[in-house]
Amino acid sequence: MGGKLARSDFHWVYTDEPHTTRRKEMLVKYPQIKKLMGHDSRVAIQVVITVLIQIIIAILLRDASWKFLWLATYVISGTLNHSLSISFHEIGHNLAFGNHRPMANRILGYIANLPLMIPSSVTFKKYHIDHHKFQGDDTLDPDLPTYFEAWLFQSRIGKVFYIMLQPVLYSVRPLCRVPKPVNFLEFMNLLIQVAFDLLILYFLGIKSFIYLLFGTALGLGLHPISGHFISEHYIFVEGYETYSYYGPLNWLTFNVGYHNEHHDFPNVPGYLLPKLKEIAPDYYDNRPCHYSWVKVLIDFVLDSKMGPKARIRRTLKSDALHSTEKTTDLRNKSKVNKILHEVDSNNNNAFPNTQQTTSTKGNKSSHKKKNGYQQKTVSSPVDLIDHSKMN
Repeated sequence: MGGKLARSDFHWVYTDEPHTTRRKEMLVKYPQIKKLMGHDSRVAIQVVITVLIQIIIAILLRDASWKFLWLATYVISGTLNHSLSISFHEIGHNLAFGNHRPMANRILGYIANLPLMIPSSVTFKKYHIDHHKFQGDDTLDPDLPTYFEAWLFQSRIGKVFYIMLQPVLYSVRPLCRVPKPVNFLEFMNLLIQVAFDLLILYFLGIKSFIYLLFGTALGLGLHPISGHFISEHYIFVEGYETYSYYGPLNWLTFNVGYHNEHHDFPNVPGYLLPKLKEIAPDYYDNRPCHYSWVKVLIDFVLDSKMGPKARIRRTLKSDALHSTEKTTDLRNKSKVNKILHEVDSNNNNAFPNTQQTTSTKGNKSSHKKKNGYQQKTVSSPVDLIDHSKMN
């Protein structure tokens, strides 16, 4: 039950993330994708409705029995608060009101944050953009597990706690890996959230407060929707670092499951990502994917090859920004973007015929991706694609 992971190290590659190259090729082949880019007001509508539902239920539960309260907290509040936390993803990309109305997006983020009881919408945006810019980078991607996490959560029991602690880990990890100074918008997020929390506690009482606060703690922990934390970038098939989920929970989560599609085009609203998949089926239909977040969590815990180390790591961009000749101040956005543009221009990834040189500790191998295989449902890391049999 507490067996250690077979994987001895992270999965190291020596090429850049694949989505920049895929994006360029897809725009050449399918220029109509540009029509999907922009914003979608349905994000704001869904957020406001969800927030109102949570507040109404919190009012109704102020005198509920403790047994029913905890059941509602996990099932209802956990689901809706996790949905609102994913709305930060859309709002952080300015997909609710567009890039020309940044403050409208931030205000919507403050509103979406209210039932979660913990200020996080602005901070999420600040670090999530780096996840796209530095995907898989050993020092700069705030989404990558730390080496301490990889050591601590190796066993099956450890992986259960790893899932349960996702709200804490996602909050603390960026502060440890790539800390940034607190800005004014974050301070406003804190003030608004504290005021809302005190109002709930004063006017509705402790049970309503628990319903909302622990809805966040439980909903972002050992909960079906939390499968997206694992399904997105953990290696279920060797040679692939981003996976999409095409199950029913996308209806509640702004289509965050369409993760390959999102990383290819972060400026396409989640509501339109299924349309993107329809436009470019040759770029998505043959890629490994998931249909059950619950099964993702089960496989992650039970399979010895899965764990915090089942992630791709690279140093291409951090090496470019922190070369021996000069170290670039990450606050200098123009300089950083110039260097990253040079890295992208020299990106030797190619899709669909992409070769990634990979290695784990004491084991180096090459993986070559080829076209022509049938779509594979990936819910078990044991059920791998045999690359030698691809056409």
